[in-house]
Amino acid sequence: MFVDKAQITIKAGDGGNGCCSFRREAFIPKGGPDGGDGATGGNVVFVAAPGEQSLQDFLFNRRFAAKNGGNGKGKDMHGRNGADVIIKVPPGTIIRRVDTDEVLADIDTIDKQVVVLRGGKGGRGNARFATSVNRAPREHEPGEKTEPVLVELELKLIADVGLVGFPNAGKSTLLSALSNAKPKIAPYPFTTRHPVIGTVEMPEFKSFLMADVPGLLDGAHRNVGLGHEFLRHIERTKILLYVLDMAGIDGRNPVDDLTVLQNELELYLKGLSSRAVYVIANKMDLEESQENLKVLKRKFGRKIKILPISAATDESFDKLKKTIWEALLEARENENKKDYEKYAR
Repeated sequence: MFVDKAQITIKAGDGGNGCCSFRREAFIPKGGPDGGDGATGGNVVFVAAPGEQSLQDFLFNRRFAAKNGGNGKGKDMHGRNGADVIIKVPPGTIIRRVDTDEVLADIDTIDKQVVVLRGGKGGRGNARFATSVNRAPREHEPGEKTEPVLVELELKLIADVGLVGFPNAGKSTLLSALSNAKPKIAPYPFTTRHPVIGTVEMPEFKSFLMADVPGLLDGAHRNVGLGHEFLRHIERTKILLYVLDMAGIDGRNPVDDLTVLQNELELYLKGLSSRAVYVIANKMDLEESQENLKVLKRKFGRKIKILPISAATDESFDKLKKTIWEALLEARENENKKDYEKYAR
C-alpha cells in the first residue's frame, strides 16, 4: 500500500529532577549538600532512510516518545540522559505541525537527520545552590516537562525525472522498459493509482531515478481527480517528460493534451512547466499516430523537442536513455550554477 500522508504524535523526553541530598558519613560532620543534577530528556530525530518510499508504517504506529532524563541522586550523582527516538521516513518527507501549520523539517536527502523536538533540560540539584551564606540549601529544581505534538508527514517523492501525461498514455509501459520498476500495466485508464519510482541504469555504473505519476485530468491544478495528490510528487524533479498517446485511443487529441498538460503544470506551480524538456510521442506503431505527429510538430516542434517512440514494440531504448541522461546532466549543471550565483551574492 502506498501512503503519502500520515499524522503521528511525537514527544521529546522530560528532563530529570534535581536531587536534594546531604552527605552523611561517619566522622564527617556537616558533610554539606550533595544532590546531583537531573539529566536532559531524549530528542525526537527524523532520519531519511534509503529504500523507503511510503509512509505506510505510520498508519499503525502513531505515537513516538523519547526517553525521559534520569533524576539526580545523592553523592553528586547526575542522572543519565534520555535516549533519543529515531523515526525513519522516506527521503522527501515534510514534517509539519498540525496546530500551527509550521514546517518543522524537510527531509530532502538520503541519510539526512533532523532534530525536530529537543528533550527537556534537567533540573539542578541542591549542591548547585550552596553559597558561603547558605551552606545547607534545600532548594532543587524539577526537570523541564515537554508536551506531545501532533505532526503531519507529507511525502513528496524525490526523483530526477518525472513522467507526466493523461491516463492510458503509456507512462507505466515506458517506465518498465527504461528502469527496474515493475508497475501494473493494463489497457485501461488509471492502472497506476500511486507514483512509482524506478532506477534507470546507465553505463559506467551511473543511474538516475524516474517517477511515473498517475494520469492527470483537465483541472488537476484545482485538485480534480486528486490532482494535487499526484502533482506534488513531481515538484522535486529535475526534468519532466510529457508522454502523449499519439493514436488518441481514448478519443483524445494529443495536440490538445499537450496544451492542457502545460497549463496544468504552470497553474499548479509557476515555472514547473519549464522543467519539461521533451515530448515522448508514444504509440507510434499505430496507424493514426503518423498524422497526429505531423500536426504536433507543426504546432510545437520549435518550442519543445519531440521524440517519437513505441514503448510497447521498440526493442532498444538505449538512445532514449542517453538523450534523457544528457538533459538531466544539463539540468543539474544549471541548478548548480544558480546555487553558486545565489551564495556568491
